[in-house]
Amino acid sequence: MRRFLPWIIGAVVIFVIYSWVKGINNTAVTLNQNVEQSWGDVQTAYQRRNDLIGNLVNTVKGAADFEKSTLTAVIEARSKATSVNVDPANITPEQLAEFNKAQSGVSSALSRLLVTVEAYPELKANQNFLKLQDELASTENQILTARTRFNEAVKPYNSHIKTFPNSLFAGLFGFKEKAYFTSVEGADKPVEVKF
Repeated sequence: MRRFLPWIIGAVVIFVIYSWVKGINNTAVTLNQNVEQSWGDVQTAYQRRNDLIGNLVNTVKGAADFEKSTLTAVIEARSKATSVNVDPANITPEQLAEFNKAQSGVSSALSRLLVTVEAYPELKANQNFLKLQDELASTENQILTARTRFNEAVKPYNSHIKTFPNSLFAGLFGFKEKAYFTSVEGADKPVEVKF
């Protein structure tokens, strides 16, 4: 029996190390999947807003003949926002900043559109417009919620892969730190609306 004791101890040590490293990897995989799901939720919320913008623009266009530049700004901002793609597996701060910038252009253009509409009482009373306006407000809340949940999913993932000794293995398994959503530059200032 003594002859097999070193082999048994060696096998137990190898099994413990294997289980420990497997646990680090599997936890990182699970947390990474949570981040990717949260990113999908963010994109879904933005897609909902982009889909509603077309309806809003058509409703406003059909009910009022207002400043064409405002309408054009909304359409162009929507186009730019839908052209920016971010890979959830490799989210970098730069990619997130570019995505954020494109989406803030949509928010700014929508603000100008909604303020411009204030000058058209017949449009404000239009039920379709009111419903779309409510939907856009609801969508903005969904976007905020999705972004907050994304950041909440990123935190445990980043914490897991950056804490010692997990950090020793995370790089070997290809896990990298994910970027958080932050406000775009100038978000602390109110949107300036010009007519």
